[in-house]
Amino acid sequence: MKWIAGVDIGNSTTEVCIGVISEKGSLQFVSSNQTTTTGTKGTQENTIGVIGALEKALHSSRKRVEDLDVILLNEAAPVIGDTAMETITETIITESTMIGHNPSTPGGIGLGTGKIIFIEDLDSVMNQDPYIIVASKMYSYEVIADKVNKARNKINITGVILQADEGVLVYNRLERKLPIIDEVGYIEKIPRGVMASVEVAPPGQSIQTLSNPYGIASLFQLTPEETQRIVPIAKSLVGNRSAVVIKTPKGEVKEKKIDAGFLYIHGPNHSVEANVDDGAEKIMVKLEEVKEIKDIEGQQGTNVGNMLNKMKETLATLTEQRVEQIYIQDLLAVDTTVPVEIQGGIAGETCMEKAVGIAAMVKTHKLPMMRVAEKLQKMTGVHTKIAGVEAVMAVLGAITTPGTKLPIAILDLGGGSTDAALLNENGMVQSIHLAGAGQLVTLLISEELGLKDLYLAEAIKKYPLAKVESLFHIRMENGEIRFYDEPLHPKYYGRVVVMAEEMIPIEGDASMEKIFQIRRESKKKVFIRNAIRALKKIAPKQEVRTIPNVVLVGGSALDFEIPEMILQELSHYKIVSGRGNIRQQEGPRNAVATGLLMHYVGG
Repeated sequence: MKWIAGVDIGNSTTEVCIGVISEKGSLQFVSSNQTTTTGTKGTQENTIGVIGALEKALHSSRKRVEDLDVILLNEAAPVIGDTAMETITETIITESTMIGHNPSTPGGIGLGTGKIIFIEDLDSVMNQDPYIIVASKMYSYEVIADKVNKARNKINITGVILQADEGVLVYNRLERKLPIIDEVGYIEKIPRGVMASVEVAPPGQSIQTLSNPYGIASLFQLTPEETQRIVPIAKSLVGNRSAVVIKTPKGEVKEKKIDAGFLYIHGPNHSVEANVDDGAEKIMVKLEEVKEIKDIEGQQGTNVGNMLNKMKETLATLTEQRVEQIYIQDLLAVDTTVPVEIQGGIAGETCMEKAVGIAAMVKTHKLPMMRVAEKLQKMTGVHTKIAGVEAVMAVLGAITTPGTKLPIAILDLGGGSTDAALLNENGMVQSIHLAGAGQLVTLLISEELGLKDLYLAEAIKKYPLAKVESLFHIRMENGEIRFYDEPLHPKYYGRVVVMAEEMIPIEGDASMEKIFQIRRESKKKVFIRNAIRALKKIAPKQEVRTIPNVVLVGGSALDFEIPEMILQELSHYKIVSGRGNIRQQEGPRNAVATGLLMHYVGG
């Protein structure tokens, strides 16, 4: 008997399959296992994870890794992917003439405009000009309320700005009610003596004046040029219940414009250019005009040029090549909106800007997996070889799914790329690697929700949501109500949570419905588009309807909603699709590792 192991090193997961070849040449599958990929895919650090997975898979057979006769690796390179996000509108970097804020607990109702005066300077004011009082957190709410009440008998106070989260506490103690803005973290950035305006809308309503560029212009007597500059401030305050806008002194405005830029897509005989400002849809249309992409470049000195340069530098480091040797051979662009921090803000204010998420893929001149095989053979003493192209091995493994027939296609939905392969009745295989998969979805979720935690974005991608409506019940995203016998921890109360193994609360003000929509749309933008793109490239005459079966494999095929999305989309083409069930026991996992063993025996 001959003991063999198939090893599939992916971007996120390393999967192994153990088999035994009898003296008559028949293959028997023994066991399988998987582990998190150690290091970047295609680097020698992968060997640690490979050996760990092999040891686990061999444990039940009481075999050691050294007892294997051969280890078969997938030809994982030569494609390596990366993702990035950039605003695609013209970026204006400026210490703005205006700074704005949106606290969650304002006090009072109304609009007040006046000169900024700090609470410690109240005694020095002798005129009746309108003033807005500013108080740092070193003053208690009782002291602030007392000083404001006394000062109103001498000067005209139109509003209050607080550093602490005490707007309601101060408001309740005022003899004459005023609009109050609190939670201004960087209160020391507010200049003395400049004009400012605070606005607090009635409950259930949003501000009207400070979210309107012309409203701000009216309050501060701005020129048309100044009005143009404060548009990002007004946009950032749309839909808010409260805001403060402060006019900074003249001379502080420093502006630099960075264009979105053009993409230059080079083919063997001609090149096309795509204006990034036109959005992802137009970019992808231009991409389809070049049948065989040799390289993609971004216009120098622009947002997209800077983004692609950074991606090429990252990929050059991974592949140990010079940047000049890195050629992008596929790209997926996705439209989205992201919160952009406003320069000059006093509390990290943001406004939503149109952006594009890009996944790029390069073809390397070296084969990194050869180095992995050499090191693995040296560490284990077992003959190790590169046995087959990833997508081709996956389609062989997919045949073991019950209910499939030739011709059969697979979509391998991974972390960095979407791979596809078609096996026809004559045994011929057509395969393709495309940029964009699970990592891009995570990036879209993270950026659009303004998260600083990719782990949380990954959890939002993988699990359903719920709203904790009391300490004893939650409402799931599908409307189902779930009750608990024991009270939930108070930290979950009123929060949107991810229903992972344990509840994960989501910071921020986004509703469950908004998070749900962003998650679904992100998956559609990446996986549905790439599924159709990939199938067109491998189908005879690029006609998707000629493919009867599509088996979904890979880590993202385990997702609780992506396979259903693809099934619904492919049903328009009368294609049977669904999660694979490799060897009737692995589900969509282990297709490549299984295919490596089948190819070795059959080859």
